[in-house]
Amino acid sequence: MKQNDLQALLGEMTLAEKIGQLQQVTGDFYTNDSAEITGPLSNNLLSEDDLKNSGSVLGLSGATDTNAVQKKYLENNRLHIPLLFMADIVHGYRTIFPIPLGLATSWNPELVKETAAVAAKESAVSGLHVTFSPMVDLVRDPRWGRVMESTGEDPLLNCLYAESVVQGYQGPANDLINNADHIAACVKHFAAYGAPEGGREYNTVNMSDRELRENYLPSYQAAINAGSKLVMTSFNTIDGVPATVNTYLNRQILRDEFKFEGVLISDWAAMMEAINHGVAEDHRDVAKQSLKAGVDIEMMTFCYHQFVEELISAKEVDEGLLDEAVLRILELKNDLGLFENPYRSADAVKEAAVVYSAEHQQVALKAAEESIVLLENKNNVLPLATSEKVAFVGPFATSSDILGTWSWKGEISETASVADVLGTDYPTAKVTISPVADVFSVTAEELAAAKAVAKNADKVVVLLGETSQMSGEASSRTSIQLPEAQLAFWDEILSVGKPVIVVSFNGRPLDLSAVSEKVTGLVEAWFPGTKGATALLNILYGKVAPKARLTMSFPRNVGQIPVYYNHFNTGRPINFDDLGNKYVSKYLDVPNTPLYPFGYGLTYTTFGYDHFKVAVEAGAEPVITCQVRVKNTGQTAGTEIVQWYLRDIVGQVVRPMKELKGFDTVELQAGEERVVTHSFTFAELGYVHHDKKRYPDHGEFEVMVGSHSESVLTTRITL
Repeated sequence: MKQNDLQALLGEMTLAEKIGQLQQVTGDFYTNDSAEITGPLSNNLLSEDDLKNSGSVLGLSGATDTNAVQKKYLENNRLHIPLLFMADIVHGYRTIFPIPLGLATSWNPELVKETAAVAAKESAVSGLHVTFSPMVDLVRDPRWGRVMESTGEDPLLNCLYAESVVQGYQGPANDLINNADHIAACVKHFAAYGAPEGGREYNTVNMSDRELRENYLPSYQAAINAGSKLVMTSFNTIDGVPATVNTYLNRQILRDEFKFEGVLISDWAAMMEAINHGVAEDHRDVAKQSLKAGVDIEMMTFCYHQFVEELISAKEVDEGLLDEAVLRILELKNDLGLFENPYRSADAVKEAAVVYSAEHQQVALKAAEESIVLLENKNNVLPLATSEKVAFVGPFATSSDILGTWSWKGEISETASVADVLGTDYPTAKVTISPVADVFSVTAEELAAAKAVAKNADKVVVLLGETSQMSGEASSRTSIQLPEAQLAFWDEILSVGKPVIVVSFNGRPLDLSAVSEKVTGLVEAWFPGTKGATALLNILYGKVAPKARLTMSFPRNVGQIPVYYNHFNTGRPINFDDLGNKYVSKYLDVPNTPLYPFGYGLTYTTFGYDHFKVAVEAGAEPVITCQVRVKNTGQTAGTEIVQWYLRDIVGQVVRPMKELKGFDTVELQAGEERVVTHSFTFAELGYVHHDKKRYPDHGEFEVMVGSHSESVLTTRITL
């Protein structure tokens, strides 16, 4: 349908039909006949006639169901405007990939793009049109449960992943008509949702406008520049104004500065929460403020439905604002090709063949293998040999709860556990398995059994972690250690005197200090998804060498939070060569570094760096070209992620101690060496100044390269 046709369609719509397009409801409004009379309809002031005009549906999928709802809807909608079906497909539809924080540790944007494309394909054939993903919030506080949906603490990586995920969902050239096995992306949560005070869900966000623009907004802009069709508002405040009714955020920044022309949708009930925030008097006031702020779709509250017509009649809101919102929704439906084919890709026969296919599971396996981080490997305790007697003990020895909380269609019942995979893929391995039934308690019998098999083993793998419900939305924690029962269990296993490898399944950076000091091996598995157990064992037994690197620092304890690599210096900076000086910025009771820093991760070999050189090509736009020789100094092949950092020594405002500016992935055989070259343009050295504009300064810079943020070679240049 051409733009003129959309304008003509808009002109035919009644006021009620327009307002209906702004309403999003859950699938049970259409699929539960009894609910239409006594449930959602009566509770939320919607009549059956109102449902004939609602523009979109949340949380309904499956080709048979979506097609049936679409068919019935079109039979009753006067102008035959099709419904949109949307859902939270965060890291996979039914084939579940590692949580986004885990995917990020792959440092492989192309792989992440591929996982998004698989999720899109499964979603599209199941009747979905839009996913509420990617979440691109920068996060520095692991107490916040939704850190599992983020890609970490670094603006550059967040931008790269935001772009990759949007491209994976929406396909080549964002052409959703000719790429019907793709779906529309919705970048969230706009904005700065990842910085709530105290790491507490839905809490206040308080930061300067310059900080917002420097570190938090770039990833949203990257997703928008990549073509994201939708943006979702966040629950938090920005400068004292809730994001959903924040005109500065949604009109000036999103529309005017970022040139976003797509659909802005509220998060679940976020519009009405302006009343609780204390900036709106009632639902009528909410509707007025939200429409003026530019919110196009109201998710699961009914302020627009109740009051927009009245507001327009009273001339408190211009009907032109309503028309703008409706036109954007119609344009999204048109971009998806729904006017020509309202059923799009939904096909029950194809759905059965595509969803959870063997091909998609192979992508999930690769993603999990590249996301598992080796944190400790003392005395080369890993990889294991099948000839060794190995005991696998703990709550995750037999648990399949490894998908994560946002695996909406993932099936734990069809997800293999570590014990399952040992039985199928490692039949000759000398293993014994002693499970624990509960992550929060260990019985005396379970402990005795685990210690018994540990005593008879050469090595012990202790599988610990969070349940999936301990991270994700509304899962903030003040303690980010493993549950006490697990720590006590692990300590008892340690007393047996055998080499112990701890594997942790979790959705956030944990405080692993109690474990890391005593353990022989330590593996961060995250919630690794559908093929997570297979991937883990492939790494433990050396079929695959670990290559993942952290994208978020692990604290030594909760009191260190926030601890992140790209922090500012202070007027009294710590001198690590003179720790006896008390009157500097430091903690007295803990080392003043993270337990595991940004960019950190081990593999089954080692790498050396030397011959670091930096050359500057002079001119109006200088180019900085860096070279370093990287050598595999170990006995096996391995993959190194060469990380390039920079520090602006003197800026108009304080600059971070280091900032990631690029990275290169290098695969080297044992003894092999390679010169790695990386160039930066002058513009890449820019930052946000007092005038809120991003540009670079001339002056002195430190250029750094290394294997992680705290292990670098450094040289200085002057531009």
